[in-house]
Amino acid sequence: MPDTDVFSERLSDSGTDGKSLRETGRIPFARWCPSPNFGPRPDGEGVSLLVVHNISLPPGQFGGPEIEDFFCNRLDHSAHPYFQTIEGIQVSAHLLIRRDGVLVQFVSLLERAWHAGRSCFEGREECNDFSIGIELEGTDDIPYTPEQYFKLAEVADLIMAAWPEITVGRITGHCDIAPGRKSDPGPAFDWSYFRAALQAARGSGRNV
Repeated sequence: MPDTDVFSERLSDSGTDGKSLRETGRIPFARWCPSPNFGPRPDGEGVSLLVVHNISLPPGQFGGPEIEDFFCNRLDHSAHPYFQTIEGIQVSAHLLIRRDGVLVQFVSLLERAWHAGRSCFEGREECNDFSIGIELEGTDDIPYTPEQYFKLAEVADLIMAAWPEITVGRITGHCDIAPGRKSDPGPAFDWSYFRAALQAARGSGRNV
């Protein structure tokens, strides 16, 4: 379980505030890698859900540029047999958390990223309309790193400050909004560990 003091120290140099995030849609400590795969949210639609995913390209391999290339429609589909199976697919997420905790942003949080597909949460369909999608570099069955849990909790804390409609109960997995079709973030994702990290972040005393 995360140590509260250690976690708070990790947050100390990353402050922003909920108001500015809600205005800009950009997390200031994320590396910006703009994807063309997004669109406007429906008129009057707010942000009220956070969805956790995983991705690795090629499957089970980490650290390369392929995820960013895929989300930005520049993946070399001849470079690996698996890439041929996803040729022509255009998707994105708002954010990606690498294995070392580095944060990459592809789409403004104010816009509609293409991450959830056909989905339903508490009776509401088309979760892309009202959600923020965060990808973890990983697979269903390989443990995620402490750095990823820390960064996910940090980012979730900021997002929840900007959009209070997102409560702990409205942070969910892709598998939960698209059961039978999607399995991520998989059994390797420790929800209890994440929630403890999030509790530490929200109790760290930052002015958000």
